[in-house]
Amino acid sequence: MEQLSVITICFNNLSDLQTTCSSVDAQSAKPYEHYIIDGSSNKEIAEWLQNTPQPSYRKWLCERDKGISDAFNKGIALTTGSLIHILNSADIYYSNSVIENVLAYFYKNTAVQWASGNIFMKRAGIWVQIGVPFDAKQLFKGMRAVSHPTWFLRKELYNKVGNFSLDFKIAMDYDLMCRLKKEPYGYMNETIVKFDDGGVSTNQYVDSLKENVKVYESYFGFSMAARVWQCRLSFIYYLLQSKFGKFLYAIKASNLK
Repeated sequence: MEQLSVITICFNNLSDLQTTCSSVDAQSAKPYEHYIIDGSSNKEIAEWLQNTPQPSYRKWLCERDKGISDAFNKGIALTTGSLIHILNSADIYYSNSVIENVLAYFYKNTAVQWASGNIFMKRAGIWVQIGVPFDAKQLFKGMRAVSHPTWFLRKELYNKVGNFSLDFKIAMDYDLMCRLKKEPYGYMNETIVKFDDGGVSTNQYVDSLKENVKVYESYFGFSMAARVWQCRLSFIYYLLQSKFGKFLYAIKASNLK
């Protein structure tokens, strides 16, 4: 039987963490363990965890870290479940049956080492559901809607390909995906997470595109295709910040419904 370990990293954002914890606690199938990795500069989260009754599966580590990748890695090192999901603070499960459905998927697909699904997020101010299957031939395009918040990896896979690199401040998930290129993969065509758009990957999106090129070329050498594609994404990003771009995207989103 599969056992799911959920990891939530947080930093000085108690209310966001509480929202995420409530989402985990509402699941029809509870996680084997839920690790909170708190790197806060204040004691607010630590005091809440210590002084508020928590479910038996919730565990935590409250200490300063070296950034997002380091916090992820601390959580991975502590977990003992066969599957790992990283659910960042402020993100929530899209429905109360996500964990139940994911466990059933991996139980039926024993050869799959990692899987992803769809994400519910804002684009140009509109809530949309996006997600595509991972395609190694499309890696030069970056994450390509294979959203990290929807990933589930077997614990043993981290042991094989390695953890998150501290060399990258934003594109650490894309770096990991490049190392997952040849690993047995599965696509779950269901929405996994409602994504909070206040994180570093959103606020520093253009910088993340630059890091994506650096990551890709570190594995596969110079790539004009990767550079052109990231320029394309940068153009689209700025377009969607404009009224005209939002108008165009609203038309596109309405046609997809």
